[in-house]
Amino acid sequence: MSIQQQWNERRRHATPRGVGLTTQIFAARAQNAEVWDLDGRRYIDFAAGIAVLNTGHLHPKVKAAVAAQLNAFSHTCYQVMPYTGYVELAEKLNQRVPIAGVNKTMFVTTGAEAVENAVKIARAATGRSAVIAFTGGFHGRTMMGMALTGKVAPYKLGFGPFPGEVFHAPYPNALYGVGVDDAIAGVERLFKADVDPARVAAFVIEPVQGEGGFTVCPPEFMQRLRELADHYGILLIADEIQTGFARTGRLFAMEHYGVEADLITMAKSLAGGFPLAGVTGRAELMDAAAPGGLGGTYGGSPIGVAAALAVLDVIDDERLCERADLIGAKIRATLEAARADVPAIAEVRGLGAMVAVEFFAPDGQPSAEIANAVKARALDAGLILLTCGSYGSVIRFLCPLTIEDAVLDEALAILNVALRG
Repeated sequence: MSIQQQWNERRRHATPRGVGLTTQIFAARAQNAEVWDLDGRRYIDFAAGIAVLNTGHLHPKVKAAVAAQLNAFSHTCYQVMPYTGYVELAEKLNQRVPIAGVNKTMFVTTGAEAVENAVKIARAATGRSAVIAFTGGFHGRTMMGMALTGKVAPYKLGFGPFPGEVFHAPYPNALYGVGVDDAIAGVERLFKADVDPARVAAFVIEPVQGEGGFTVCPPEFMQRLRELADHYGILLIADEIQTGFARTGRLFAMEHYGVEADLITMAKSLAGGFPLAGVTGRAELMDAAAPGGLGGTYGGSPIGVAAALAVLDVIDDERLCERADLIGAKIRATLEAARADVPAIAEVRGLGAMVAVEFFAPDGQPSAEIANAVKARALDAGLILLTCGSYGSVIRFLCPLTIEDAVLDEALAILNVALRG
């Protein structure tokens, strides 16, 4: 029995089956876009911790910032004894989010916490309780996160009942026959049949759905949703947990849309692999909660904050927004060139380096079987990929934006073979 098999046997006895695994490969070490397992085999990482490592594994500047913070202190709890890094990072994000005017930021630990706190802030600011999310969306595994998530399996199975006054409208998806007009009509149907718009505190939407299949929100829909929000006094919460920090070719995906959110949630690549999440929004909204109503023991960890400050510098210094566009163009070109030989490719889509390919079976239905087969062939050849989508029929590409050109080319060569079987 190999060392990996031994650890997998121990894992099966020690951890619950509900914690699902994409691979059964134990990581031993990693650098930038490469990971080595316990047996010393090398893999190219196109998962990046599920969009956490836009700056790669162990970026030298992030490592140095964390080491320096560890030499000072590791934890005080910001609410007990504050520290300057929290304030400095908040100042930077307040300036850089695509929301005009005066903003404020709070920090927590996970993306789900960020979403929960955004909903709390919206309810406190509006005095309303209802929230509208969208089909296919993913917002976390907490009870409110699951309520907002627009996909049942595996996230909601057996866990109900969920918090009330959460409603779902269609997310526009042309491949599935849902146009912008259809999606707007879905919101308006909710207002007629299910919830008075005067009771709705917020819309919660991903500019590009993550788990939902990297489906890109059409600009027209985002603009019309903003108009509905303004008309009814509803806040717009942009969930940028997976789209943020240069992944789409902009620091935040909302920069593509020409309209502003009121609140933005962020996590994942904010801190380059260290647990940190946040909510940034208009100051008058962020100040709606009473003192003590927001926070958390580990919220705004000094270690995560130090990492995040370094991440923002790396994004600027290495021009990762531009790099994302170049990487995305290469991945798209590879996928589009494969269309002639791979009729199962139904669509190639995305923004910047947030690119995905969806597969349909010959009967015209979404095919998780084809997506999983491509993923398995790639893994056998040393390339780690992730599937997603409401039907599991999508492969998403999440390589670090710092990936070296030679490693990217190697990965795309593996993908080329895996696509063709």
